[in-house]
Amino acid sequence: QVQLVESGGGLVQAGGSLRLSCAASRRTFRNYAMAWFRQAPGKEREFVAAISWSGGTTYYTDAVKGRFTISRDNAKNTVYLRMNSLKAEDTAVYYCPADESSSAYPSRGSLAYDYWGQGTQVTVSS
Repeated sequence: QVQLVESGGGLVQAGGSLRLSCAASRRTFRNYAMAWFRQAPGKEREFVAAISWSGGTTYYTDAVKGRFTISRDNAKNTVYLRMNSLKAEDTAVYYCPADESSSAYPSRGSLAYDYWGQGTQVTVSS
């Protein structure tokens, strides 16, 4: 079992920035593909970004390309999501799941992920 704890959310004005962090409880984190998903009120959970275990492969949904950056520090068992130029439509609870399959090509689908954190709220005021 892996415990994942997201942090860094909050209230920010449109155009502002936040950096989300997700800390994992196990060293085997370094073998896991990781991702960020988000869920806005009344909407389905959606894929935001993913990163392979090595950090060599990253994917983004079109809505955040050029604004968000996913990264990881395996020495700290932590994955990050840097969010710039935030928009009101980025408002959501952000989740950081882990896929223990060690794939070099992380999945965009939520079913591929084995462990999920509790999420952190991001609210962007317009």
